[in-house]
Amino acid sequence: MKIERIDTYLAHNWMFVEVTTDTGLKGVGESTFFGFPEATASVARSMGTRLIGEDPFRIEYHNLSLYRALSMRGMAIGGAISAIDQALWDIKGKHFQAPVWELLGGRVRDKVRAMLVIPYGTPEEVAAACKKAADEGYTALKVMVYQPEHHLMAFGAKVKDMVERIALIRETVGWDVEIGIELHRNMALGESIAAIREFEQFRPLFVEDPIPPDSVLSFGEVAEKSRVPMAAGERNTTIWEFREYVEHGGVHHIRPDVGIAGGITGTRKICALAEAHHQGIIPHAVPSGPVATAAQVQLGFAIPNWEVIEHQVQDSAPWTKAVKAIVPVINGHWLPNETPGLGVELDHVNLKTIPVTAKFPPTSMKTDGSVAFR
Repeated sequence: MKIERIDTYLAHNWMFVEVTTDTGLKGVGESTFFGFPEATASVARSMGTRLIGEDPFRIEYHNLSLYRALSMRGMAIGGAISAIDQALWDIKGKHFQAPVWELLGGRVRDKVRAMLVIPYGTPEEVAAACKKAADEGYTALKVMVYQPEHHLMAFGAKVKDMVERIALIRETVGWDVEIGIELHRNMALGESIAAIREFEQFRPLFVEDPIPPDSVLSFGEVAEKSRVPMAAGERNTTIWEFREYVEHGGVHHIRPDVGIAGGITGTRKICALAEAHHQGIIPHAVPSGPVATAAQVQLGFAIPNWEVIEHQVQDSAPWTKAVKAIVPVINGHWLPNETPGLGVELDHVNLKTIPVTAKFPPTSMKTDGSVAFR
């Protein structure tokens, strides 16, 4: 079997890759470099010219060969490699008539837990959304605690607002639902340490990205001075970057993204690295499309230290237009799917109707006109 063609498709803020072999087997993958999908598509097409005529089963070799070709790094490179890698695993699963989790060593759990991401809103709106999710079977929720307007508020006022939000959520859902606090890279080092101490009383599952991902040493200082588990990693792309967070960053929950961190091949290595340090995996999966989500679920069944996958409801357009059928969440969990490969197929007819919506976002500003963190 040889690789015959590699095609790329842009829709919403997603970039899909479809690899076709000379036997007619096709595999799909997705890059989650959602800010610049066009850049990733260009890289994937360039890489595709090298893969024509190659054996699609040499996944490890192709992953490393593409990464080492020019020693270029970054999310466009990582996103393209990740999408191609997922597609090759999809082909391999279809050839051997097995889901990818079976090829990775078989299931280590009976179901994979979803952690619903709750959008921005007033405290009352967010608390109501959390209650609804809990009633639907979700046992873990991630809340965007740092609000867009917090850049315009004094430190004491915004911490007060965040604490009151978390208190209302905890009062609403009780103590049997796990709450992840998302600060979204918005705070300075000292600010985040002081704020996290206020959060301790609510026993969050984690605090994610309290500061920008610019310095492993700075992140380690936040973790060292906090008594709440830390989560980070969604902006990292290789095992070498993750090694520094795993060993020196004080991170307790590692957050690789299958769409930028080397695909299934790279993510599995990152998970093993974390497992050796008794760290859990809570992958970054929002705003992933349906293909990357399917790849995350395959990993979730096969990785021992996998905890929960953050999730955005995908049972409506544009997700349902991109593929013939999404991988459904049932009572807050994904159940085993015996479909060979990743278990999803692109819907080429409806995919054409989804506009590309990715655009460079406005920069958050402080009241004095200077650039804020994000």
